Amino acid sequence: MKKFTNKRNPILPLEYHIPDSEGHVMPDGNLYIYGSYDDREDVYCSEKYYVVSTPDMEHWTISNESLTGNQVPWFNDPDAPKYPGIDWSHPTPFIRKMLEQAAADGEDMKEKFEKQEEEEKPALLFAPDCIEKHGKYYLYFCMQDDSEGVAVSDSPQGPFKNPIQLPCGGIDPAVFIDDDGQAYYYWGQLFSHGVKLNDDMISFDREGIVDDLVTEEEHFFHEGSSMRKIGDTYYYVYADMQRGKPTALGYATGKSPLGPFTYRGIIIDNADCDPASWNNHGSIECVNGQWYVFYHRCSRGVQQHRRLCIEPITINPDGSIDEVKMTSQGVGEPFAPGEKILGYQACGLKGKAYIGVGGLYGERLMNLAEGDEAVFRYVKSDSPYARASFEASGDGEVEILMNGETAGKVQFHDGVQTGDEISMPAGEYEVTLLVKKAEDLYIDSLTLS
Repeated sequence: MKKFTNKRNPILPLEYHIPDSEGHVMPDGNLYIYGSYDDREDVYCSEKYYVVSTPDMEHWTISNESLTGNQVPWFNDPDAPKYPGIDWSHPTPFIRKMLEQAAADGEDMKEKFEKQEEEEKPALLFAPDCIEKHGKYYLYFCMQDDSEGVAVSDSPQGPFKNPIQLPCGGIDPAVFIDDDGQAYYYWGQLFSHGVKLNDDMISFDREGIVDDLVTEEEHFFHEGSSMRKIGDTYYYVYADMQRGKPTALGYATGKSPLGPFTYRGIIIDNADCDPASWNNHGSIECVNGQWYVFYHRCSRGVQQHRRLCIEPITINPDGSIDEVKMTSQGVGEPFAPGEKILGYQACGLKGKAYIGVGGLYGERLMNLAEGDEAVFRYVKSDSPYARASFEASGDGEVEILMNGETAGKVQFHDGVQTGDEISMPAGEYEVTLLVKKAEDLYIDSLTLS
């Protein structure tokens, strides 16, 4: 196990890429976060899961491996039951777009997917969810062959054992137990499905499946189901593609765990975390009286290497959730004067810039070009701001904006900073670094004082 303290985004040490985060406060009062694990360059996820936990949103523990794909007995077994995932005959806008692009590229989608089905695959574990009942912890998972299953443990951190295949196909399972003790299971992509779980938590009646709980056409649903209940209202949270890509987490609400659901809006959007940002997947959970949204951001100019991030949110009296921005401060207070802000903590990027490997702290801002922007939210001081100190390398010029107003400019030559004076009244600010010139410019950190 690994233990550490942190309140800033991204939450986990840089070597841990845990996206698709489902946060649950378990009976012991601690928060546990279940997600997939990115450790490949070419595809999402990997063959293993880790569980993240905390008692206070500051002191964290990362478990040992809680489940591995090679423990799943039916994967790559030609005799195992097969259940369909996406229904390609249901022409959602996303499917139509895929088919049109494939036709333009001269590909036969049916032939392509049949060929993929025949290939032996690595035992990749996709997004999971977990819940407790009668002192047991049930981890629901899915794999890249569209199979879904459940494994059980006596501990919320696992290890989870004896995987059992569930009679459905698709991705991104979610589990929810209502106030009356009835458990529900959700899954799907582009259009979702839900069903009552049997009391054993490891089986259900296929005849009871309800289809199209939320859909792409009506709710902008892409994938990543997650269910919560607040008061007497059920909140269906998922990857939302209202803005063209599923980079947002959206939500729909209803008065029954199996719908109908009404679309309500977007909670957070990670579109600006990286030039290659494509998807999001997460959840909401109340921890010590405060509601949070758990989500991920990608890095390195690719869709993979996704990182766990957390923001506080507000549930309004009318049940709506205000959209929040990604921040660098995370669950902590704004950065204080003299506190070092690391380049990889940038929460918004525009242009070619991305967060990549290297530098003084393992990752840094890189690929910087004229006109690029890097945003850090938020800093706060009771005294006027007067200095900006960087750790950097290369040549360039950077304009420092605070809430959109110019505070000052600095230059770099062979990594040596020229000029550090800025001017801005006391207060709380969003800081933007606007690149005016760049030649092999890398930024490791920024300190305002």
